[in-house]
Amino acid sequence: MDWLEFSAAGLAFMATHLIPATPRIKAPLVAALGRAGYGIAFGLLALGLLYWLILAAARAPFIELWPQEIWMRWVANIVMPLVILISSYAIAAPNPFAFEGRASGFDPDRPGIAGITRQPFLWALVLWAAAHLLVNGDLAHAILFGVFLVFSLIGMRAMEKRLIRRIGLAEFNRLAARTSLIPFAALLTGRWRPRGRPSALRLAIAVFAWAAVFHLHELVIGISPVP
Repeated sequence: MDWLEFSAAGLAFMATHLIPATPRIKAPLVAALGRAGYGIAFGLLALGLLYWLILAAARAPFIELWPQEIWMRWVANIVMPLVILISSYAIAAPNPFAFEGRASGFDPDRPGIAGITRQPFLWALVLWAAAHLLVNGDLAHAILFGVFLVFSLIGMRAMEKRLIRRIGLAEFNRLAARTSLIPFAALLTGRWRPRGRPSALRLAIAVFAWAAVFHLHELVIGISPVP
């Protein structure tokens, strides 16, 4: 197969992610499935294609770029709980700036996770991609995780520009007054201060998800995360 399967999986994954940015395709799907149904269907499709892409990278010809060291595995194991924690607090949280958030319930004076960063899930993807890029030093995985890393960074600005076009710069600035794109910048500049307690339920979900990912990684992906 050489690189054929890896290329096909990558093209399929990228093509699928054009759907949310193409109203002529997305609108009929939302109308047919409902917003919740569309979100579930698209999420399952994207997850399935990502799984295929990861397996295809593992089956691609192995061309080493740098050797794997034990400390690299420790870095990945330290970063991944943070990735899952951020994702747990980001998904479906009141956050009109991010694709994983929801506009309803957002208070500009109490922005919640958006006070830390307006794009928490994309930053989680950046950390995930960077940690896995470090620990997988062959060409196929360098392409896979390198592309995720670059596109996650590019996607942050692209999403914010799209939102500005939709609601206008003045409204964007009003909503974003106590937030920042760079993590913790609003906190360091004094524009935001945490209020209230973090959700215990989201924390419990994060702990459960991390335990599941850690223990099922070898079964699902074929590689043990243990250093």
